[in-house]
Amino acid sequence: MKKTSYNLLPQTEDILKTLGEQIKLARLRRNLSVELVAERAGISRTTLWNVEKGSPSVAIGIYAAVLHALNRMDKDLLLVAKDDAMGRKMQDLNLITRKRAPRKDD
Repeated sequence: MKKTSYNLLPQTEDILKTLGEQIKLARLRRNLSVELVAERAGISRTTLWNVEKGSPSVAIGIYAAVLHALNRMDKDLLLVAKDDAMGRKMQDLNLITRKRAPRKDD
């Protein structure tokens, strides 16, 4: 079977590895086995191991399922890009400012 390669920046690879380590630590702190979390997430043990390694080949939905299996930690995904300061600044730069108010139709 051919292995798919991913063109990720080293910083992105580091983020995925850290995410995987944090997921593994969350599982261990809860004293949950690989088998139990994999079963709750509806995945194989091998896939869970790949998640815990931070593998880029695992779909984000699988990461979400594993986080959910760890006592609903998937809610933390809502924090991703929540405060997009750069995007807001860019949006504000593109806003058209009117010199005067629009006319009211009577």
